[in-house]
Amino acid sequence: MTQRSTVFIGGGNMASALIGGRIAAGAKASDFGVVEPLSSQRDALRARFSGIHVSAKAAAEVIAGTSVVVLAVKPQQMQDAAMALAPHVRDVPVVLTIAAGIRTPDLSRWLGGYRRIVRAMPNTPALVGAGISGVYAAADVDAKARDAAAAILRAAGDIVWCNDEAMLDGVTGVSGSGPAYVFYFLEALEQAARELGFSPADARRLAYATVSGAMMLAQKSDADAATLRAQVTSKGGTTERALATLEANDVKASIINAVKDAAQRARELGDEFGKEE
Repeated sequence: MTQRSTVFIGGGNMASALIGGRIAAGAKASDFGVVEPLSSQRDALRARFSGIHVSAKAAAEVIAGTSVVVLAVKPQQMQDAAMALAPHVRDVPVVLTIAAGIRTPDLSRWLGGYRRIVRAMPNTPALVGAGISGVYAAADVDAKARDAAAAILRAAGDIVWCNDEAMLDGVTGVSGSGPAYVFYFLEALEQAARELGFSPADARRLAYATVSGAMMLAQKSDADAATLRAQVTSKGGTTERALATLEANDVKASIINAVKDAAQRARELGDEFGKEE
């Protein structure tokens, strides 16, 4: 029986991104297994990762000997997926979950009392290897298992460890939902450019290059965001006028409140997903 180091439960976009990242870092496709009920997705995985093992359901022979099981299903599917996995997971060193909102005590209950769980909240830039994940390890997870889970997540970007699982709700508000805030700003910047007379194509180029360039500048600078903002804000100039309009409309406060509202919704979803059925 071939043993696989990592088995994914769910073979969607995030699982594919993590597998692809690990292979790019030197792993072999044959090191991975995927449990995916959709035949079309199983075919797509085989075509993309030659040598990967895919199956329609979790079974003892699929899970046996694996070092990490990654639960990569939608939150609404997690209870069923975990209960199907429960009979086979006892000897697995660690289970990594990347499903939003599913807390470790609830997952442990669905896994029949299994407690070696690492929970992560990744974001969509992971799909292009530029993500960041907040990560929490339950008390029963040892250092080796933490490192194994972290290696999988780092295949798609950076990680931030959280000592308190509740902090993952904050991660959801800041970085999990965060790409949407950036896209929202891009929408506005593009629309403003069009209203100033630029073609849609040029408006897009101006907006996208501005945001990506500003991020590159920020990442290469030792200065914080407030200092960088001040450096491009001349007294009586155009940037000062624009920022005054943003301040007058409480844009910064609105963004902060939006992030906090997203974190609150994450807490509410955790309550909802964890309810006994």
